[in-house]
Amino acid sequence: MTRASRVGKGRHNDPIILPKILPPEAPVGPTGAGLRVKQPVGVILAGGQATRMGGGDKGLLSLGDRTIIDHVVERLSPQVAGLALNANGDPARFAHLGLPVIADTVEGFAGPLSGVLAGLDWAATQGADDIVTAAADTPFFPCDLVPRLQLAAEEAGSEIALAKTPDGRHPTFGLWPVSLRHDLRQALTEGLRKVILWTDKHGGTTAMFPDDLAFFNVNTPDDLTKAQAML
Repeated sequence: MTRASRVGKGRHNDPIILPKILPPEAPVGPTGAGLRVKQPVGVILAGGQATRMGGGDKGLLSLGDRTIIDHVVERLSPQVAGLALNANGDPARFAHLGLPVIADTVEGFAGPLSGVLAGLDWAATQGADDIVTAAADTPFFPCDLVPRLQLAAEEAGSEIALAKTPDGRHPTFGLWPVSLRHDLRQALTEGLRKVILWTDKHGGTTAMFPDDLAFFNVNTPDDLTKAQAML
């Protein structure tokens, strides 16, 4: 996975400069003074039921000349040391992405936290300390998501950081420590489903992104039309 910065297309076709990705144990922040981190791996969450889109995989819907999930991969992959996809069912439908596909390990539809747990278990096999998650239906999230989540966690002395805009927190976009995977597994076994309840229990913090549309996601056919106009 390359860690060099690259140029992509943003909203309205303005060029976006993707941030140079930090090598393992590289300093983060304006000066990097006293701050060293290990590069996280990324996990795209595609386990939702897409009921408002008539079922199926929202990430596989066309957006421009690609699928929504192609846009997600393009934005997240330069920011992480490795990338996997959390999805249930036949993984062959995502074969074109060339990514490992990891299924939920909790029975039934347990929501986003089940995907986070699957990602944490996979990351543990990769020797990673943390994962950063992104939703498969959110094609325009910030190209500096990862370093800003890392910096927010460091400044707050927290292991967990969620993305936030003026509209509120976005719990499918977060930094999660592998060390808490067993705690999360137990919580899910006991019936916990709300992301915020678990992150607040562990002192989670937030990284503020001022753009209300930074985490615009495609939930309905109208949203897909809006996303096409945002290209």
